[in-house]
Amino acid sequence: MASITIRNLDEHVKTGLRMRAAVHGCSMEEEARRILRSAVEADVVPAGLVASIRARVEPLGGVELVLPPREPVREPPVFS
Repeated sequence: MASITIRNLDEHVKTGLRMRAAVHGCSMEEEARRILRSAVEADVVPAGLVASIRARVEPLGGVELVLPPREPVREPPVFS
């Protein structure tokens, strides 16, 4: 397993991490691992372009398109 050192951590962040760890009954190190793990798992990208676009647009709702009626095809031009 890899290890990581975090420097220049604000004191209120460290205090908040200590409080979260106490609430969850674990060490600050384990709480930091849980937070990082859940952040990375939340960033899973849906497979494929269509799924990615759908995931972004679906919460906005659908749109009903009005299609114009089909007309007969015109005769092709004569080039003689």
